Amino acid sequence: MRVLAVVRATLPGLLIAALGMWVFAALLEGLLEKGDLYVVDQPVVDWLAAHRQPWLTGLLTAVTDTFGPVILPVAVGVGGVVWGVVTGRWREPVLLVAAMAVSIKLALVLKTLVGRPRPADSLQVVPGLESSASFPSGHTTGAATLVLVLGYLMLRRRWSAHALLWWAVISVVVVGTVASSRLYLGYHFVTDVMAGACLGVVALGGVIVVDRWLDLWEGRAEQATRSAPAGLTPGESR
Repeated sequence: MRVLAVVRATLPGLLIAALGMWVFAALLEGLLEKGDLYVVDQPVVDWLAAHRQPWLTGLLTAVTDTFGPVILPVAVGVGGVVWGVVTGRWREPVLLVAAMAVSIKLALVLKTLVGRPRPADSLQVVPGLESSASFPSGHTTGAATLVLVLGYLMLRRRWSAHALLWWAVISVVVVGTVASSRLYLGYHFVTDVMAGACLGVVALGGVIVVDRWLDLWEGRAEQATRSAPAGLTPGESR
C-alpha cells in the first residue's frame, strides 16, 4: 500500500480530528486560565435556572434521559446489530459502536483528569443526580458522535449537496438540543457541552481515517485476488 495513497485517503479525517482537538484544547485552556468563554459559563446557567418552565423541564429531562448512559448505549448496540443483519455489512455498525464507545470512554477519562465541579446543587433540577466531573459533557459527546458518525457512514457512498445540508441541519438540531438540555437542567456549563461536541468531531475524523484505510486495504486485496493465477489465492504458490 503506497504511503501517498494512504495520506491522500486519510487526510480529510486527520484534518477534521485535528480541528476538533484544537478547539477542545482552546476551551480547556480558557477553563484553566478562567478566560475566554469561561466568563459566560456561570451567568448562562444562572439565567436558565431562573427561567425554567414546568413543561420545558419535562421535555428536556426526557431528551437528556434518552441520550444518557442507560438508553443511548442500548439503542446504539441494538441498532447496530439490526443494521448488520439487515444489510449484511458489518463494517458500518462496528465503526459506529466503536466510535461511541471510544468517545464516551475518552470523555470519562478527561472528566477525571480535569476534575471540574458541576454547577451548584441549587441550580440543578435534581441536586446530586450527577456524580462525575463536569468537563466535558458526556451526553453531548454521545449525541455529537452519534449524529456525525452515523451521518457519515450512511452518506459516504452517496454524497450530494442536498444530503450534506440535511446532515448538517440534523446534526446541529440534535447536538444543540442535547447540549441545551444539559445547560437548562443545571448539570453543565457552556464550555462543557462545547467540549463534548468537539469530541464528537474528533470521533468523526477518526472514523473517516479508519474507513478510508479499510477501503484501500480491501481494494488492494481485491486487486491481488484478480491478478492471482487461476486456482490460487494471494500468498499461495505452486
